[in-house]
Amino acid sequence: MQKTVLVMLMRNRRESAIKVQKLLTDFGCIVKTRLGIHDGVSDKCSDTGLIILELVGKPKDKATLAAKLNKVPGVKVKTVGISL
Repeated sequence: MQKTVLVMLMRNRRESAIKVQKLLTDFGCIVKTRLGIHDGVSDKCSDTGLIILELVGKPKDKATLAAKLNKVPGVKVKTVGISL
């Protein structure tokens, strides 16, 4: 069993979020699980964020998504393959 996990760290979350969301929508068919985390409580919302995705589908589509996300200013992506 092979799993692909994409981990994304966002700086300037308020500026990059729109571009990131569009890409995640465009590649929505390969996103099985999404977890978004940012340090924010009430009026102290953080400008950094962490998104963890479980990806399915073709390796080429996964690589394309990662490459496009890495081109967004303030976004850094790592893809990890895990197998049992």
